[in-house]
Amino acid sequence: MSKRDASTATPEGLRKWREAVPNDRLAHVVKDLVRTMQRGLQARLAPHSVAIGQWTFLRILWERDGITQRELSDLAGVSEPTTYSALLSMEKKGYISRRKLPSNLRNISVSITPKGRALKAKLVPLAEDVNAVMMAGMSSEEVAQFRQTLLRMIDKLERDEVLRSTAETAGPLSD
Repeated sequence: MSKRDASTATPEGLRKWREAVPNDRLAHVVKDLVRTMQRGLQARLAPHSVAIGQWTFLRILWERDGITQRELSDLAGVSEPTTYSALLSMEKKGYISRRKLPSNLRNISVSITPKGRALKAKLVPLAEDVNAVMMAGMSSEEVAQFRQTLLRMIDKLERDEVLRSTAETAGPLSD
């Protein structure tokens, strides 16, 4: 953790940082927004024995039940060891089940259990509450514009990533 990350890990730290560096880079402002949203959601999830790291996996499994552990890891954008750890905990809580696929015993299918599926009705409103708090006082037009702006930024960064990886695999240019 960098010195800046350590100094802004709390709401008070974030406020002090914004006051000290009012024109901080957009990347830092977005990171602080994400961190603050996650803290708000984690506080709401905790009474339901769901960690913020498990939330992503539940959301995916509610929509794409029965996918492999590797697919789940890819969709969540986390490493396979991270996925494995989260799934172990979720399995112990009875939220998911895992089984080896007969077609390939190295692949493990992950399924949501009835107990895990029932969490959707309880947890989604909590996430919606975090969003409502965050967007309070903003018009629907402002929210739509902000969303479009973020999506354009994501698209640009994804394109840059593809271009960079293509350039790296192509090797040096020859004359």
